[in-house]
Amino acid sequence: MPMRWRDAMDRALYGPGGFFVAGAGPAGHFRTSVHASPAFARALLRVVEHVDAALGRPSRLDVVDVGAGRGELLRTLAALVSGSAAGPGPGEGSAVGVSGEPTRSGRSGLIPPRAGSPETLTSTAAGRPSLSAPVSGSVGPSPAAAVPLAERVRFTAVELAPRPADLPQRIAWVHEIPSRITGVLLATEWLDNVPLDIAMPTSDGWRYLLVDPTTGEESVGDPVGPEDAAWLETWWPVPGGHLAVEPTAGTGGASQTPTVTGVRAEIGRSRDEAWADAVGRLDRGLALAVDYGHLRDGRPVDGTLTGYRGGRQVPPVPDGSCDVTAHVAMDSVASAGARVAGCAYALGSQREAMRALGADGGRPPLSLAASDPAGYVRALAAASLVAELTDPAGLGGHWWLRQPVGVAVDALVAR
Repeated sequence: MPMRWRDAMDRALYGPGGFFVAGAGPAGHFRTSVHASPAFARALLRVVEHVDAALGRPSRLDVVDVGAGRGELLRTLAALVSGSAAGPGPGEGSAVGVSGEPTRSGRSGLIPPRAGSPETLTSTAAGRPSLSAPVSGSVGPSPAAAVPLAERVRFTAVELAPRPADLPQRIAWVHEIPSRITGVLLATEWLDNVPLDIAMPTSDGWRYLLVDPTTGEESVGDPVGPEDAAWLETWWPVPGGHLAVEPTAGTGGASQTPTVTGVRAEIGRSRDEAWADAVGRLDRGLALAVDYGHLRDGRPVDGTLTGYRGGRQVPPVPDGSCDVTAHVAMDSVASAGARVAGCAYALGSQREAMRALGADGGRPPLSLAASDPAGYVRALAAASLVAELTDPAGLGGHWWLRQPVGVAVDALVAR
């Protein structure tokens, strides 16, 4: 029976036996930054350390990973913090990409050309506190300042799947985002899987698209609700500024019944609400979302909805057998989070963020090849993996949305 896309996605991805609940997890189907290289986790560790310092090194520092897959990122972070990380990170070398072959970009192969500069600092929420000003109530370093991070950090994975049997005990496994977080909330390729509705313009305005969850066949449903209509008006402008209608074949003019054009809009209101709720769980710290997406002036006319299964891009049939994903309206999400946090956010590319954190994918000096051939080969391989993370046509084209809450967190640590 046809249903709205938001309901179909929710059931296919997170219902009983859903794609993210059952099976081997995302790593068996597509490649993300987490799976590409441990360098991604090392860069995030620098962010964690920076936030820890900004918070005065509290007695407990939370690191919460939303949409944790099977815990790959937190496994690597925990190993790095304890100093036990060695060799390839979890899932490295086993992930697959589009068309069943290893790929530079995994799901990010869908990243469209950018509109404008992705490195612009974007400010919203009038009356917010200055990020350079002291935080109200700050009293300087805590008594825990001399305690190593490894003894203060608490890792929490948020995922609906059952806890992996081999997950280290120090990583908590929960099904909902905890409240009262002090530290860092991470959301790497989570928002693109938050279910959303899809609409098309018709002769009488925007209407929801319905989908048959067994076949993927679409049909036109009811007019969009007031809240979704307001979101569309603000965040998804119609090409040409009006709703164009194609005539029905054989009528000699526009049909009196709803007839759709090729325009599709992916209504991101559910993603805005999910991100705002996540940011609202932070008492103090930083919420960081890493995902592929677009801005208002560069919305894709025909949408981005697609599917992945076993490393191959497939039609997005919401039957639970494949990933169903769509790009994120990053500016809308950022605005929603800023309203909750009451202060500015920063929105830029992964390429620039990784470089600012000391990972640029540069080749090792040739002199190393003469003095340490094996070391040169290892360094060259590591540089290749970092280059994948910073490739602007792939993972480097992801957006990094940084939303501080209740603390002055400066720009990313420079080299």
